[in-house]
Amino acid sequence: MLKIFNTLSRKKEIFKSVKERGARSKKEIGLYTCGPTVYNYAHIGNLRTYVFEDILRRTLESVRYKVKHVMNITDIDDKIIHGAQKEGKNIFEFTKIYEKTFFEDLNKLNIKKAWKYPKATVHIKEMIQLVKELLDKKLAYVAEDGVYFDISRFKKYGKLSGISKLGQNIGMMKSRILTDEYSKANAQDFALWKFKKDGEPSWKAPFGEGRPGWHLECSAMSMKYLGKSFDIHAGGVDLIFPHHENEIAQSEGATGKKFAKYFLEGEHLLVAGEKMSKSKGNVFTLRDIEKRKVSPLAFRYFVLGAHYRSKLNFTWDALWASQRAFLRLYEVVRIIKKQGSRDKGQGKAYRNVEILKYRKMFKSALFDDLNTPKALAVLWNFIKNCSKFTYTDALKLLYEFDEVLGLGFKEVKLSNIPQIILNLVQKREECRREKKWKEADEIREKLKQKGFIIEDTSKGPKLSPTSPLI
Repeated sequence: MLKIFNTLSRKKEIFKSVKERGARSKKEIGLYTCGPTVYNYAHIGNLRTYVFEDILRRTLESVRYKVKHVMNITDIDDKIIHGAQKEGKNIFEFTKIYEKTFFEDLNKLNIKKAWKYPKATVHIKEMIQLVKELLDKKLAYVAEDGVYFDISRFKKYGKLSGISKLGQNIGMMKSRILTDEYSKANAQDFALWKFKKDGEPSWKAPFGEGRPGWHLECSAMSMKYLGKSFDIHAGGVDLIFPHHENEIAQSEGATGKKFAKYFLEGEHLLVAGEKMSKSKGNVFTLRDIEKRKVSPLAFRYFVLGAHYRSKLNFTWDALWASQRAFLRLYEVVRIIKKQGSRDKGQGKAYRNVEILKYRKMFKSALFDDLNTPKALAVLWNFIKNCSKFTYTDALKLLYEFDEVLGLGFKEVKLSNIPQIILNLVQKREECRREKKWKEADEIREKLKQKGFIIEDTSKGPKLSPTSPLI
């Protein structure tokens, strides 16, 4: 049975869909994941979260759930407005490039497409309706600069983040906060709707012209496509408070029903032991990784090497080590695929006890709260012992593993090294024999620029492509 850690209960729970009513129930679940705020390129911390969410979805699909996955696109908020104003553009011109590169990043990382990618600016009507319902229920009030949610009137406020246990005088002084992002120390009534300011985009509403607050956007869009109650809400740990906490308050306050049954949050990705910060110059994107001749899928492999609820420390050395392991993995798949084409239809071993054992171990790892490091260990252990099976059967099981890991095994091509590359390798060997070390190093660098890494071994030079698709 699949077990996942639910932030609401702070423990692992056996997953059961809100729609399940016995063995013949419809196996369809609703999954909402917080998508990008398209004011800049997604950084590698964001990408780690998207990979974790993709593993969650793939694991659910591996047990035959039909996943209705919704991931929002936040295309209106404080940061977007400030960025657009700085560049002298309207918000739609400003966000277009970042939205485009976001989808390019998902594709490069082999992240499956969501069922829906709703944009905030396209769902203003639903947001206005949600604010009206909260006003009617006296859970919100109109102030001079906007409409606010009254957290003192929602008795369960803090149930996700535990803020009610921190001695906060929630809502007692009717203090308000207009900004979308703030800390637990500043728990206050939060803005649902911000009244119009000069130079900012706005929409007409019965309670005053303005624009939505960030938290309101996700509540309105998730409930439109997945219903008032759905299965899983996922994102990063930085969203637990205030974003996910405020989503719960406004959604459950309006509907009187439980918002999401499970909340899953992925931990931070650190850079050399520190949080990413522009001031530290340690904010990296997928483009930075590609500039260093690292495959985006090698980054995916790097991410899978840590449990999603554990902090992951990014260094370039660690990423290059993951690239080397990833390329070795691809080389194994390439060999098995090449040899498998020569098998003569032998397939009985695929059903034998050993194959079933590896499949069970792999699923056991994933079903224990998405334990990808353990799943990778099972994968490598199988590769170590795959000579026990026919190549065809070994390849079938590797493909099965990869349906969840998403490392692109089916895309591995049988290597065909160009003659010009082989000539360079030969020339480098001549330089080494003549002790022309500088020329040999220059050829090594030239090979790297052309997409190949050369390694000197006791059996001679070993050539590996930097891209798994070569």
